[in-house]
Amino acid sequence: FLIYIFTNYLSSSYMIDDYDKKDTQQINSLIKEYWYSGSNPELENKKDIKSTSEYTVYTLFDSRVQSNYLDLVNESKTIILRTNFEMMKESTNVSNKFLAYIGMLAIGFGVFVTFIISKEFTRPILELATIAEKMSCLNFEEKYLVKSNDEIGQLGNSINNLSSRLESTISELKQANNELLTDINNKNKIDQMRQEFLSNVSHELKTPISLIQGYAEGLKENINDDPEGREFYCEVIIDESHKMNELVKKLLSLNQIEFGNAQINIERFDVVDLIKSVLDSTRILMEQKKVLLHYEEKQPIYVWSDKYLIEDVIINYINNAINHVDYSGIIEVKVIEMQDIIRVAVFNTGENIPEEDIDKIWDKFYKVDKSRTREYGGSGIGLSIVKAIMNSLNHDCGAINRKVGVEFWFELDKNI
Repeated sequence: FLIYIFTNYLSSSYMIDDYDKKDTQQINSLIKEYWYSGSNPELENKKDIKSTSEYTVYTLFDSRVQSNYLDLVNESKTIILRTNFEMMKESTNVSNKFLAYIGMLAIGFGVFVTFIISKEFTRPILELATIAEKMSCLNFEEKYLVKSNDEIGQLGNSINNLSSRLESTISELKQANNELLTDINNKNKIDQMRQEFLSNVSHELKTPISLIQGYAEGLKENINDDPEGREFYCEVIIDESHKMNELVKKLLSLNQIEFGNAQINIERFDVVDLIKSVLDSTRILMEQKKVLLHYEEKQPIYVWSDKYLIEDVIINYINNAINHVDYSGIIEVKVIEMQDIIRVAVFNTGENIPEEDIDKIWDKFYKVDKSRTREYGGSGIGLSIVKAIMNSLNHDCGAINRKVGVEFWFELDKNI
């Protein structure tokens, strides 16, 4: 509590009008006895805190109320202010605790706000780091969503541009590598085909050249003097020369097709009429071998392809059927219409092709029965020409073993 006492005023007349003199003296005595520690033994442990010429501040313990007090006394020893020190200590403790709680709450709130702000600030940086990490793994799909024009936004734009350019550059490099690899493979393939061509040509031409050389030397040495013998020798030479000429023509044609040098002219034509024309041209050969032809003529069927190349395919299929037909002598030609394509099939009775050889018959100079092929003068490249032509036209072809023979087929587009 706070008490202001001015003892000189208490002794003044205007302050004690309502009191008698005795009461005034008693009050003054009690005040002096109570407030001066020197005359009151119950006021203990007086300790000066600060002293000046005008006032003195000290603490003391009042045993009567068991409390510490803080006094402010002027130079005339008059108490100007007294307050309970215990209450001050308690108030200070409460204030300190309150300030401590407020401080802890402020620190916690500050840490929380700092965390939120730092997280919000570092989020775009973390996103950019993630995008950069994916870019290092050649993943350029993810882009940074630019939300501002500050330094982070500019950095995001730069990373997006870098990602797009890297993706484009890597794509171009891959394309260039693929083209280079294709060129290398084509070069290796061409070299291999050239070696195979020379090897096969030398092998296939060796026999007719030997025959021609032998019969020519026989004619020169007059081994056969009779006209019939000399005529036979000449016929053999002419026949082998003709085979060699046909072989070289076919090889050159096959070589042009495989190398992509053959000129392809896509046009619309009637495939039924084309088949009929080929059958008419080969009818003499069929009659010589007593072949029974089954062909059901249909209305015109128009297709889109190279007419002259398809004619070569049909001729090769028909000749192959004539050369391999058995004693039954049946050849069947069919035109099967489907939704957008037509299939031309040529069947001949005879022995089936072994399953392990059915994919090899399209290879150059491959012969299932070499003795029989040599017997009818086959070169072993007819089906190779068919395969090369169909590949160049992007059409399918194949062979199927039937119950009593073999069927060769190819397909053409009805629409362009």
